[in-house]
Amino acid sequence: MRVDRRRVVQAGLLALGLGASHLVRGASMLAVRIWPAPDYSRVTLESDAPLKTTQTFIASPPRLAVDIEGLQLNAALRELVGKVQASDPNIAGIRVGQFNANVVRLVIDLKRPIAPQVFTLQPVAPYAHRLVLDLYPSEAIDPLEQLIQERATAKAPTPTAGLPPPTAAVNDPLGELIARQTRHSTAALPVPAQSTRRQDHLPHLPSTGASMDRPDHPPRTDTPSATDRLIVIALDPGHGGEDPGAVGPGGTREKDVVLKIAKMLRDRINASSVNGSPMRAYMTRDADFFVPLQVRVQKARRVQADLFVSIHADAFFTPQASGASVFALSQGAASSSAARWMAQKENKADLIGGINLGSQDAQVQRALLDMSTAAQIKDSLQLGGSLLREIGSVGRLHKPRVEQAGFAVLKAPEIPSVLVETAFISNPEEEEKLGSEAYQKQLTDALMRGILQYFSRNPPLARYRSI
Repeated sequence: MRVDRRRVVQAGLLALGLGASHLVRGASMLAVRIWPAPDYSRVTLESDAPLKTTQTFIASPPRLAVDIEGLQLNAALRELVGKVQASDPNIAGIRVGQFNANVVRLVIDLKRPIAPQVFTLQPVAPYAHRLVLDLYPSEAIDPLEQLIQERATAKAPTPTAGLPPPTAAVNDPLGELIARQTRHSTAALPVPAQSTRRQDHLPHLPSTGASMDRPDHPPRTDTPSATDRLIVIALDPGHGGEDPGAVGPGGTREKDVVLKIAKMLRDRINASSVNGSPMRAYMTRDADFFVPLQVRVQKARRVQADLFVSIHADAFFTPQASGASVFALSQGAASSSAARWMAQKENKADLIGGINLGSQDAQVQRALLDMSTAAQIKDSLQLGGSLLREIGSVGRLHKPRVEQAGFAVLKAPEIPSVLVETAFISNPEEEEKLGSEAYQKQLTDALMRGILQYFSRNPPLARYRSI
C-alpha cells in the first residue's frame, strides 16, 4: 500500500507541475496547404481533431485574423508562412503565432478586399479534419470581360497540323458583340435560344443512348452557314486543388494530366473558327485549384458556352481496364452499371475537394442541376458521338457508344455537355501514354476534329440578333 500511495502522490505533484493545458490534449496540425487562383485563394489546415475558430476581417488594410483554440504552434503551422507565392492574386503574406497558452492566431494579409468563407470538413478519403479558409475577391472576375481581354491580346490564328486550317474572319465580331452583351447582361444571365435550337429537327432518340451523329443523318441545310458572334467552348479539366482525382500506379495525378490536355485543346480552339466565326475556349480552371461541380456548370452558363467538354482520366479497381470513354447526361437510369458507378465516383469530387455546405449560394447553384432538358441530352449525344469516333482513331475505346448517367457536371440545361474519360490512369500502360506529350497531342487533335465535325453537322445559330 505504501508504494501505491507514493505513486499517487507523485502523480498528483506531476499534474500540478504540468498544468491543465498539458493534461487536456488539443488538436495537432498535420499539414497546411495554399491553393492560389484568380477565382479565389484557399488555405487548408489539416489536423487530427476538429478545430474551433473565431475570425475577424479588417477592411483597411485588408486582412483576415483567425484564432484557433486548443492548438499549439508547431512546425507544420510555421511552414504556412513560407508557402505563400508572390504570384498569389489574393494573399500578400501570412503571420502565425501563439497568441496565448491555448490559442494560435493566424493573420492573412490580403492584396485586395475579399469576402472570406471559413468552414470545416469531416475526414474523407486521404484527409483528416480540415479547416478551410476560402478568400473570394469582393469583386468577382467577369468571365465575359476575361474572354474579351484574352481575344484582344491573342495572336492571329495559324493552321494546325492534321486539322482543317481555321477560316479567317474578315471582321472579328467579338469586341462589339460581347461588349454589347456585357452591357446588357445581369448577374443571372438569360437562357440562350440555343436550348431549343435543334429540338424540332432531330429524329427520335433511342433509349440506349446511341449516338445520332451518323452518316445517314446529313448536315442540315435549313440553318445559316455563318454566325455573327463568337463560338465559345467551355473546357473543364476535372478535379484540382485538394482533389487530385485518380492517381496511377506510377504516381501520375489525374488533375495534372487533364489540365495539360485541356490547355493544349484550348490552344487548338483559339486558333480555329467555324464558317468565319472565331472560336474561343473558356476554361473552368486553368491552374491547380478546386472548383465545385455546380460552379463548373455555372461558369459555362455565364459565358453562354456553345459546348461543354469535361476532361478526365478514368480509374478502376483492377489495372486491366483500358480505353477511352465519352459520357452524356441521363435523365433516367444509367446506360450501364459501369456508367452509373462512374457518375457516382465523379459526383463525389465535392466531398474530397471540399465545399461550404453552409453557403446559401451553393444551395442556389445546386438547384441549377435539376434543370436538364431532353433537347440538351440529344445534342450532347451527337457531340459525344463525334468525339468518340475521332478518339477511336488514335487509341482504344472502352465502349463503342456514348454512355449515359447522372453526372452532376453535365447538367447545364441549355449547353450540349459531355465528359471524356481519356484513358484508364489505373492501367500502367495507359498511365504512361497519358504522360506522353505525343499521345496528348494526338488526343487533343482528335477532340478538336470531333468538335469541328459536330459543328459541320450542327451549325451554331446566331444569337442576340436584336442587340
